[in-house]
Amino acid sequence: MCLDRRLLPLGLVLSLAFGCSHHARTPPAQAEQAESAPHDGPSDQPDPTPQTGPADQPGSPTAGFGFDVAGMDRSVAPGDDFVRYASGTYLQKLVIPPDRAQAGVMPALVDLAAQRARALAEAAAASRDAAPGSDIRKIGDFYSSFMDEAGIEAKGLAPLEPYLDAIRKISDRGALSEAFGAANRWGSGTPLSVKVDLNPDDPERHVIHIMNGTLGLPAPAYYLDRQNAHFAEVRDRYLRHISAMLHLAGVDRAEARARGILDLETRLAKAAETRIEDLPPDQPPVSPTLEKALPGLDLARFLAAAGIQGHRELIFPPFFTVTAASRLIAQEPLETWKDYLAYHALATAAPVLPRAFVDEDFAFSEKVLHGRAELAPRWQRAMAATTRAMGQALGKLYVERHFSPAAREQARQLVQNLVAALDARLSRLAWMAPETRAKARAKLARVLPKIGYPDAWPDYSRLEVRHGDALGNHLRAAEFEYQQQLDQLGKPADRAAWPLSPVDVNAEANVGRVDITVPAAILESPLFDPRADPAVNYGAIGVILAHEICHHFDANGRQFDPDGKMGDWWTPVDQEHYKGLTDRLVQQVAGYEPLPGVHVDGARTLDENIADLAGVAVALDAYHRSLQGRPAKVLGGFTGDQRFFLGFAQTWRHKYREPALRHHLAQDPHTPAAWRPLVVRNLDAWYEAFDVKPGQKLYLPPEERITIW
Repeated sequence: MCLDRRLLPLGLVLSLAFGCSHHARTPPAQAEQAESAPHDGPSDQPDPTPQTGPADQPGSPTAGFGFDVAGMDRSVAPGDDFVRYASGTYLQKLVIPPDRAQAGVMPALVDLAAQRARALAEAAAASRDAAPGSDIRKIGDFYSSFMDEAGIEAKGLAPLEPYLDAIRKISDRGALSEAFGAANRWGSGTPLSVKVDLNPDDPERHVIHIMNGTLGLPAPAYYLDRQNAHFAEVRDRYLRHISAMLHLAGVDRAEARARGILDLETRLAKAAETRIEDLPPDQPPVSPTLEKALPGLDLARFLAAAGIQGHRELIFPPFFTVTAASRLIAQEPLETWKDYLAYHALATAAPVLPRAFVDEDFAFSEKVLHGRAELAPRWQRAMAATTRAMGQALGKLYVERHFSPAAREQARQLVQNLVAALDARLSRLAWMAPETRAKARAKLARVLPKIGYPDAWPDYSRLEVRHGDALGNHLRAAEFEYQQQLDQLGKPADRAAWPLSPVDVNAEANVGRVDITVPAAILESPLFDPRADPAVNYGAIGVILAHEICHHFDANGRQFDPDGKMGDWWTPVDQEHYKGLTDRLVQQVAGYEPLPGVHVDGARTLDENIADLAGVAVALDAYHRSLQGRPAKVLGGFTGDQRFFLGFAQTWRHKYREPALRHHLAQDPHTPAAWRPLVVRNLDAWYEAFDVKPGQKLYLPPEERITIW
């Protein structure tokens, strides 16, 4: 897990990125303990005492069997507006808090995990029994140091001065290259970022990846799209923000320097504008020579400062965009690069600098980009920083209190049913050649599910945490994480390694490791409850987990064989059939219009939409499989399939502020959450469950429904 550049509160960092898959060519993109063992499901009648979902959410009672009946709007037909039918009353009552850019089920789960983690961190901070150097003492000291606003204010900018002074002393391109390497170590912005990941041609080994680095705006389009009025306004506000940050740091000619930084980042955005999905599958990932790949860099000084001297095998995804960024190192004025480094050092450190920096950082990064009206409480920001620094240590405390072994085992059993259901689908997949189907099933059998928490916890003994040194703790934590990556070089790949913390509300597929990771904090009601109706569990968490598994077979995942090695194992006919199906899905999703005149990018979100489509189909099959031939009960007047689809739809109950939605549409590879339930239009079982008829708004004729897996 890479430390984020900015220390945002847990409740603010949610990207709804469930389903993100990553591998060695691309950069990777938060439960109470059950009171009883899992059972076969609820009785025929709902429990008169409803369960309660995450706090502070309208319509959270779940009628005793797992989904929110009161949150539905049954005045509308499911076939006309399924999202409103499933969640209309909930959404009508849902209010986005002023310190948030979005609200809904997933943000509520993030809040729940943050509150639980806060209790653990505060207990650690208050503990008198924790031994010096222990993980508990470090958690407490890290959290309490961030909470010491008065102490941070008194120190002013002094803790950052050694870094800013080193930037001011850069006198030539060699020293500049050295500064870029050093910035990678402590997590500050740099045009070329260093990451250790699997070798796509040999997934048993780790190698160094050099990627495009830091831009201050969310995506290249914010710099390059000159027709979009919203992007133009954001650019103007960003320019003023850079100037304000430099002015607060006492930098002269702040406005002119800010203009130079924005112009430089615009050129970097141009270099990075080619997306990985635009590259041909056979794009060579390894440059013939490092000097050719990085022409503007003093390579020896960069590698030494980054701690990777002696390593000549570097991967550049995609090669030519990194090369274009590197050329700018030689082409742009030295002083502009120094200004760029100084601004990004300030931006990186802003959350642990005096309040004036915090407020200015919030005014742009959260208010302008996401529409938040208020700064999040300090405890949330402190909790986010602590989780990023020591997420696994905190996660160990978390699962001891909030996630039972029984719940973990039930989740494992659910995953086993999902795998069996997908295997059955693969075995009868008509459009795929028999030899390809056999390889696909072999790959599925190798997928490693990581559920809840790691079996072995990482060692934080080398991380130095000092009480009262908030900025130093942050910088040392960034370097500790960076060094943890470097330590993997020369060692066999560890498939059991965890990229997420147990307190993350997220899930991930890694196609190089051929695994899925599902932290404990997402295995929580209303997505997963060992005591709830299986139909709802399969419709909620089951779809999310099936989504992850199916990432190993999408346009990205299919380029990796059962061992995680890059190589296309499909026949040309398979590829042709697949493209015909996915082109139809691109067109279908491109019809969604979340904002007037702004449509979902069907091509950019394709892999995630494929995973959603396959995930619902596979999870429904797995639910039927779990019944073992028994008929599903009718509960509260809802059939099993209806409860499955409602559990799925209510997973994505969500509202965005407009700036946050625009931000999402511009750069996120997922369809916005509130539109993801529309994928049910492609499943015959949905039509049967809700008696959807021709003439209703969501109706698709059978020949227009898309089935890929």
